[in-house]
Amino acid sequence: MPAMDYIAGNLIFIGLMGAGKTTIGKCLAQRLGWQFYDSDQEVVKRTGVPISTIFELEGEAGFRRREAQVIAELAAEAGVIVATGGGAVLNPANREAMKASGW
Repeated sequence: MPAMDYIAGNLIFIGLMGAGKTTIGKCLAQRLGWQFYDSDQEVVKRTGVPISTIFELEGEAGFRRREAQVIAELAAEAGVIVATGGGAVLNPANREAMKASGW
């Protein structure tokens, strides 16, 4: 039995860019046997282009829409660890989805 089966909900890492959210999230997910997602990497995976290209073509607003969609989808999963982008918490909808999803 994984050590943290008693946690209800997901674990979501927030913080400044470069703070270590992805590094710690990956290590913890491996240790617990949980699935790990990085919301920025998910945007890149789903669009097939770097975030810089999204910013160039759609601006920050376009990127933030895509980010919000990814966060909403990841928050709907169970037993996952998510590292968010540094600005994800600025969107009230993201904060609500994350709070409803776990810790």
